[in-house]
Amino acid sequence: MQSKGAIKLLAILLAIACIYQLSFSFKTRSVEKKAAAYAAAYDGDERSEREQYYLDSVQNQPVYNLGFRKFTYKEIKEKELNLGLDLKGGMNVMLEIQVEDVVKSLAGDSKNDPAFIEAMAQAKEGLRTGKDFIGEFVRSYRTATNGAPLAAIFVSPDRKDITPNSTDAEVEKILRKETDDAIDASFNILRSRIDHFGVTQPNIQRLPNSNRILVELPGVKEPERVRKLLQGSASLEFWTTYNAGEIVPTLMRADQVVKQYLADTKPAVEETVAVAEAADSTADGGLIAEVATAETETAAEATGSYYDRDQNPLLALLNPQFAGGAAVGAVMAADTAAVNDYLALPAVKEMLPADLRFKWAIKGETQQPVDGRFYLYAIKVERPDGRAPLDGSVITDAREAYAQRGAEAEVSMSMNSNGISEWARLTADNVGRCVAIVLDGYVYSAPVVRQKIEGGNSSISGNFTIQEAKDLANVLKSGKVPAPAHIIQDTVVGPSLGQESINAGMVSFVIAFLLVLLYMGAFYKTAGWMADLALLFNVFLLMGVLVSFGAVLTLPGIAGIVLTMGMAVDSNVIIYERIKEELRAGKGLSLAIKDGFSNAYSAIIDGQLTTIITGIVLFVFGNGPVQGFATTLIIGILTSLFSSIFITRLLIEAIVAKFGHISFSRKWSENWLNNIHFDFVGKRKYSYAISGTVIVLSFAVFGLNRGVEFTGGRSYVVLFDQPVSVEQVRASVEDQFAQIENADNANVSLEIKQYGGDGDQVRIVTQYKYDDASDEATDEINRLLYDAVKKYYKTAVTFADFRNTQLSPYGIVSADKIGPSIAKDMTYNAIYAVFFSLIAIGLYITLRFKKWQWATGATLSLAHDALIVIGLFSMLYAVMPFNLEINQAFIAAILTVIGYSINNTVVIFDRIREYIALYPKRSLRDNINNATSSTMARTFNSSGTTLVTLVAIFLFGGETIRGFIFALLCGVAIGTYSSWFIATPLSFDLMPESIKNKGKE
Repeated sequence: MQSKGAIKLLAILLAIACIYQLSFSFKTRSVEKKAAAYAAAYDGDERSEREQYYLDSVQNQPVYNLGFRKFTYKEIKEKELNLGLDLKGGMNVMLEIQVEDVVKSLAGDSKNDPAFIEAMAQAKEGLRTGKDFIGEFVRSYRTATNGAPLAAIFVSPDRKDITPNSTDAEVEKILRKETDDAIDASFNILRSRIDHFGVTQPNIQRLPNSNRILVELPGVKEPERVRKLLQGSASLEFWTTYNAGEIVPTLMRADQVVKQYLADTKPAVEETVAVAEAADSTADGGLIAEVATAETETAAEATGSYYDRDQNPLLALLNPQFAGGAAVGAVMAADTAAVNDYLALPAVKEMLPADLRFKWAIKGETQQPVDGRFYLYAIKVERPDGRAPLDGSVITDAREAYAQRGAEAEVSMSMNSNGISEWARLTADNVGRCVAIVLDGYVYSAPVVRQKIEGGNSSISGNFTIQEAKDLANVLKSGKVPAPAHIIQDTVVGPSLGQESINAGMVSFVIAFLLVLLYMGAFYKTAGWMADLALLFNVFLLMGVLVSFGAVLTLPGIAGIVLTMGMAVDSNVIIYERIKEELRAGKGLSLAIKDGFSNAYSAIIDGQLTTIITGIVLFVFGNGPVQGFATTLIIGILTSLFSSIFITRLLIEAIVAKFGHISFSRKWSENWLNNIHFDFVGKRKYSYAISGTVIVLSFAVFGLNRGVEFTGGRSYVVLFDQPVSVEQVRASVEDQFAQIENADNANVSLEIKQYGGDGDQVRIVTQYKYDDASDEATDEINRLLYDAVKKYYKTAVTFADFRNTQLSPYGIVSADKIGPSIAKDMTYNAIYAVFFSLIAIGLYITLRFKKWQWATGATLSLAHDALIVIGLFSMLYAVMPFNLEINQAFIAAILTVIGYSINNTVVIFDRIREYIALYPKRSLRDNINNATSSTMARTFNSSGTTLVTLVAIFLFGGETIRGFIFALLCGVAIGTYSSWFIATPLSFDLMPESIKNKGKE
């Protein structure tokens, strides 16, 4: 092998890079274990608060020293391997901005116009069929008014971008921009709210080419609060302020009041701490004492405060040396709660002005020396009713721009007629002071007023970067967000179910891994063990790459890793079978190894590239866990190619160089399936008949069980404190919902099945009020379930505990809600995913094999595989003890089956092409049969290793993905069958008679 030294160097560098990336995950776990040990002496919420305090205190402190650089806890947390909600528990929410609300808000009084109402109705109807709302509205209005100008509806004294002379195209462009601005503003509001919700590693992203925002909140414990928080209206306010010099002297006097208060309560505190330290000292080796010392030093030494915490408890935390403008100090995140408590003391409040309110900055400063600290602002309440003098409703526009004086960015904003006069008064009265811009109770900016501002147009500067200016502009525009975000899908996974998924995933991973290692070692002897070493390196490399990409590990992702292991050895199987053929042909060992690798490259690369195509399609059209599966699948294929082609060869050549020999088989496996000769082409009529009968029967007799992802609705997993009869639960739930169905003629559509093998979990699916995303509808359904199943608990479970997936061990441990719009989009995406994957693979096969007949045969074979698996699901979903619904995970399985099946097919096609070149005088039929027969050993071993891993996941991987793995099991078996009996025979039948008769191409 050429460039052996370069490959060794690359492998070493990759290993070092992976160790570097994975080390952050291990260090993060180490720090979090210390936090858990520190809080172990406390119970309940206090334990989690103390644990979070510890983590906040070290957030900006160096905790990982690699010599060339020290990393803070915040930095290593960002670099660790992230766990998905199905492994960690938490909440996944999809929100949508209704374009209809945006258009209505812009129309003002014109929204009562009959033509406007008719056009809106037509646009809403078009939206249901997948049409663009704004485009459909413009067309409908033009039709309803016989071409009347659209601008007439939206002309307003407060708008300067739409005039009576604006064309319909210009108005349509502005409507689209307003919609984008509304989504950006909502995104900014959601991001700021989530940042202050106390969730570790939240993920919020605007989905491209849609009006939707995806929010993932790992470990969240209050789903109801989250829903209200995310859907609540934004509160943008402008407040007058005190100057720091007016308040800091009073805070200095208040500092001594706090000191006296702490001295009075110290004996009780010391007694509590002593008990906690005594209980924990043996367990953590003095960690509590160490952290307690760190706490007292946090403000004095770690933060560089001028004050000692014992002598100046408030000032040591507040750091008034950073005061300026309206900010009275800057506080570390870990100390904000303590400052709030101190300032809330009655004796302290009496010393402060009655009209003073404190508000925190929205985020910690990133610049030295205030790095990591949150400014505390002194707000002045002027109005008797306690409200802000000006709110966000007066903002008409805000945008970022570069200041005229240089590269610094600034924000310009304009106000409507109601705001102009009040803004002029406010700025005139506060020249030289700050005006605080507050959203949802947090200060985003507090610029100094330089002069009275008339006309309502203002510029805000403050050393902004262009991104910071854009964020502030979005904040200002959030005051006029015309359309709140509505939840159209939310999924809640309790921590108990998440831990169960972790355990099941790890068990299946270990068992599958061991089975693959044993399989290869048993069949290919020494060479098989070398493949196992390469596989170990492959898994290590895969995990390192996943971490470096910031990928989120989900349960389907673990399944993707395990499946990758089975597919990774496929390349080794192809190589080893080719080497065995070269050895049987009489070649020497070194030459056989060289030619075996060379001749296998084409089949390996073609097969893996087609699987990557399906992975890319999965990633583009999937979401959440499906994208996690696609990510691990694609990365796993790439790393397995490197490991199987290069690492395995390095190991084999090293063994040969040292011992002069290496075994590629055992006696019983040396000629296994070597002399098989089967007439695949001749038996094609039987295979066509069998496949056709199964497809027709499955779709003609049985129906599809479409999951809530494609129909809309709610699904729940309910955990009991004892095994229950699913038939009894089904009867109780059906009776409970029947009362509503009879009274309201509602669509209940219940499905109730056992979930898991312990008999204590039941999965309940209903379409009742599937188009109502309100909390009231959710609570109603939760109450119906509770009333139906509460009698099956041995111990009493309250309704509050039953519906809370985070606080109670029993009750609803997983909940999924999908609205009709997201269900429609998922349906379309599923169809597009399967269609485009087939088209992409067909084009690739056409390019590689130069004849459309091969591509058509392969594509029809893949469609056959998909239809058979879907048919099996339609026939078996009513009788299987696990979930077999058609959902996103199932579509992921179908596409994976397509990728795996084409892998087998390409290997066979590649061998047929080779046989046609070697034996041009043989008939095409003979070449197809002989080539297919010669690949049977490879196909059996490849399918065998994959099936072994899938069986392990199916048995031990947990209920959550059992249906998904069942689809893969069926698909791998069917894909193997179709590669032999469908793909090549179909390609043969499509060939012109001239090629068939001549026996050569």
